[in-house]
Amino acid sequence: MHTVEQVLQLCGPPVYVRKQIVHNQHVVATLERSGAIFVDDTEEVPPGGTVVFSAHGISPQVRAEAARRGLRTIDATCPLVTKVHNEARRFATEGYDILLIGHEGHEEVVGTTGEAPEHIHVVDTPQDAATAGVRDPGKVAWLSQTTLSVDETMATVRALQEQFPQLVSPPSGDICYATQNRQAVVKVIAPRVDLFLVVGSANSSNSVRMVEVARAAGAPAAHLVENADMIDSSWLRGVRTVGLSSGASVPDVLVREAVAWLAERGFTDLEEIATTEERLMFALPKELRHALRGAE
Repeated sequence: MHTVEQVLQLCGPPVYVRKQIVHNQHVVATLERSGAIFVDDTEEVPPGGTVVFSAHGISPQVRAEAARRGLRTIDATCPLVTKVHNEARRFATEGYDILLIGHEGHEEVVGTTGEAPEHIHVVDTPQDAATAGVRDPGKVAWLSQTTLSVDETMATVRALQEQFPQLVSPPSGDICYATQNRQAVVKVIAPRVDLFLVVGSANSSNSVRMVEVARAAGAPAAHLVENADMIDSSWLRGVRTVGLSSGASVPDVLVREAVAWLAERGFTDLEEIATTEERLMFALPKELRHALRGAE
């Protein structure tokens, strides 16, 4: 959200954003009130307009179309997604077929596939491994969408390795560090609670995966809620302990509101659990850094 706010301050509204900047309804609604206009395609942006590309990444074709139409572009692609794009181009250049583990149609998968469409095949589940067609079984690599469940991704990787014994892995994991950290904490908390709540939007892949991880880790019940207003009080019947976490793009205010909602209903003994400390910071998009320097 910080990127779009900065662009609005520099350029003034309207600022167009291709797709949702992140998959969170609260963030999107807040930015819309400030003058951001969310569009599905760059064709909806007036010639010469300013468009921000979402964190989920875009294909080279989208970038070329924006340039052709003379749009001013701000690329807010997450650096971890950019890493996957770079790996896709490298593997394709080296002649590999790429098995991209992810959900067909997800913006991130669409963007990554666009980097090397003739080389990339999307694999959604371990069962898909048996039908993954490649040109040379001895020259196959795998990549993944960054917001998946770590456990499910590795289950798919194992299935692919059985199908393709010479399968090559990326030099480092593709799953977003924030997604991994949250899933790790969920696994610690879930066996200790009667109910697990994840604050996040239904179209947020990493939030949905956290609910699945909570159930798999032993939580008797787990639900995804957009905000505190969406918590069903009937879920609390017979519940003594509640676990709470949030998707990677959820503003802290929504988590605090959920904590307050639970406190009003007697859940006042709060224990915070963390398995790691996140210190990684990403720079603003280069186009925005240049504009900010020019405004000084």
